[in-house]
Amino acid sequence: MRDGGKATEGFTLPQVHEAWLPREHSLHRPRHGKRQLVALISAIAFFATPLVAWTFGARPVAFENRELVAFPSLSNGFGFFTKLPQWATDHLVFRQDAVHATDWISETFFGEPVPLDGGHNSGGPVPANPIAPPAPTEPTGPEQVLPPDSSGFVKVVQGRDGWLFFGGDAQSKCQPAQSLDRTIAQVNRLRAIVERSGRRFVLVVAPDKSTVVPERLPGSYPGKDCSRQPNIDFWNRVVAEAGAVDLRPHLAAAAAEVKREVYYRQDTHWTDEGALVMTRRLAEIVQPGTTRTWVTETDRVWKSSGGDLAALMGRKGEMSGVQYRLRPDGMVDRTRSVGTQFTDPLVLRTAQGTGMVSPRVALLMDSFSRSAAPYLGATFANLTLQNYLDFAKSPEAAAATIAGQDVVVVQMVERNLAAGGGTLVMPQFLDRFEQLLPPRR
Repeated sequence: MRDGGKATEGFTLPQVHEAWLPREHSLHRPRHGKRQLVALISAIAFFATPLVAWTFGARPVAFENRELVAFPSLSNGFGFFTKLPQWATDHLVFRQDAVHATDWISETFFGEPVPLDGGHNSGGPVPANPIAPPAPTEPTGPEQVLPPDSSGFVKVVQGRDGWLFFGGDAQSKCQPAQSLDRTIAQVNRLRAIVERSGRRFVLVVAPDKSTVVPERLPGSYPGKDCSRQPNIDFWNRVVAEAGAVDLRPHLAAAAAEVKREVYYRQDTHWTDEGALVMTRRLAEIVQPGTTRTWVTETDRVWKSSGGDLAALMGRKGEMSGVQYRLRPDGMVDRTRSVGTQFTDPLVLRTAQGTGMVSPRVALLMDSFSRSAAPYLGATFANLTLQNYLDFAKSPEAAAATIAGQDVVVVQMVERNLAAGGGTLVMPQFLDRFEQLLPPRR
């Protein structure tokens, strides 16, 4: 440095923190001690509270209608690092309470819900099941067979009077994984394979909630305009060209009879009234006249927290409904609880009698048939249930399941079929299934 205009060789100032310099110095920077202390305490509380809670028994909760992400394996290579953040997020104790708090703040102070991202939903109500490559995943709620690019759409559409709708209903029509022409052709090929083996084939389409209760939708929502005409085309063609069973008029009649909607307000599925509609229609198709002696009566009225759409929004949700007793012969109640995910074939056998469907029936189903299972088991004497996503995983196992059947029923929710139908109707599965399926014995 310079002293009196002369350079002082070999002399340097000692290194000091900028906060120790005189206040008048141009490089002086205060430590902001109080602010730093608050930030430090907040950071310690943020990271330590969940750890302490975990030590005392608190555990993360799976509240988004899917399983918590498992700890990634080192065998994933670089994928270990990309999957680690989601694992850490899922296993953060009190995350559910934080989501609920965020939603409450947004609704209370801003008058609107927490915005739900429109990006690809890998968890969602069910894990996304892209058409190609065929890699079906086990559903845990409303099935979704959609292309990878889902930008611009939302997971949940908030309708009128607290009604919620699955955003995939519109997305499946706006962004199908393949054309409706190709989907119908593949469904008809599946039908032909089954019928050439000497068995009957029945396709039952469970309508989307947005199709049955459109008056509860909001005035505007992502996908409204681009899904309108495809929705009309879908129902016109899938009934006329693919021979699908159209449940819409029967669901409307059931709603008029019970004087309430037959879909849940905060869940994407139909109520037990809807499940009974499908059970009755299917029985009449397989064995006409069977339902003449049927008697249904209220078993119990229930109410609980829940709803897959509410869960997607981080809410607990509320659900209520009616369970019924079904007496096929008009006297004996044959309904029973059937609690399973149907990942493997489940065979239900019931004694033959008046009002019972006698042919051997395999029902390839999704989550819409879960609520119908107690009624189907009460009225079908020989019934095999399996989720069609798991059924299509192995053509060999699929052929073995169908080998002992007289009738093959495929029940698929509207949005899945509109999006492309998934692995069950893909050429790779159909080619092998056709080779393996034996003639009816």
